[in-house]
Amino acid sequence: MEYDYNMLKEAGKVSSQALQRARETIRPGRKLLDIAEDLEAFIKGKGCELSFPVNLSINESAAHYTPEYSDASILPDESVLKVDLGARKGVYLTDCAITLSFSDKYSDLVRASEEALESAISLVRAGRPVNEIGREIGNVAKKHGVNPIRNLGGHGIEQDELHASVFIPNYDNGDATPLEEGQVIAIEPFMTTGEGHVVSGEHLQIFQKVSEGQLRSQEARDASAFIDKNYLTFPFATRWLVNGLGLGEFKARKAIAEMMNAGMLEPFPVLVERSGGMVSQHEKSLIVEKDSCAIVT
Repeated sequence: MEYDYNMLKEAGKVSSQALQRARETIRPGRKLLDIAEDLEAFIKGKGCELSFPVNLSINESAAHYTPEYSDASILPDESVLKVDLGARKGVYLTDCAITLSFSDKYSDLVRASEEALESAISLVRAGRPVNEIGREIGNVAKKHGVNPIRNLGGHGIEQDELHASVFIPNYDNGDATPLEEGQVIAIEPFMTTGEGHVVSGEHLQIFQKVSEGQLRSQEARDASAFIDKNYLTFPFATRWLVNGLGLGEFKARKAIAEMMNAGMLEPFPVLVERSGGMVSQHEKSLIVEKDSCAIVT
């Protein structure tokens, strides 16, 4: 299938608008559930689907926190919030993120990831080895006195697949794989006041269907069919099943557990900085061009 860059750019425009809405509306004291559902509804209201559930990862959490159906958590004062989202048009996905800091205490950390992203983008062109981009991100981190997260990074984006084809490190990992003209990528520097390594935490609300399997309960069969119809192989949130199927939270969780046991789902647990360091992130999706790049989000 020929790549439709216009469809990609339409999704990118909506993603950028959603991030702007996040900047304008998110404040400490708001419920995380309300924030996530507002941004998701905004994207759908613009004629797009979601590349993945809106991520609202706070402080030492780096990625993959999306609220539960009954989540009563509120955004704390003086927190560092990563807003990671993406709009989708058909098979064309985008991915972008900003960090909102509600305290001057971590302004250098936030500036580090933002500056690293812009500096990395300036290097993008066909033929550029990915480790050179990573080296620049690492240099910016060092300048600001923070550490890049070494086991997270940017990625290629292909039709139907959000993480594909190439890994773009946040430090010089020695990988000289060259970027290719026409390739769609996301660059996402993660910075931390900690040691620079994430591990899986306990919060798990995001899944992706990766295969079929034998299911015993009607609830699980209904959930599987609902995922096929509405989300295909794209990531979804537990609360989406609760809202869409009307099963109730307990039965939705039970259906997911049965699908997990059947090997049908890939889980995306929250990722937490191992030493408890604060984390910031900025991300944009790009199209690699011969001598530069086109920013999509």
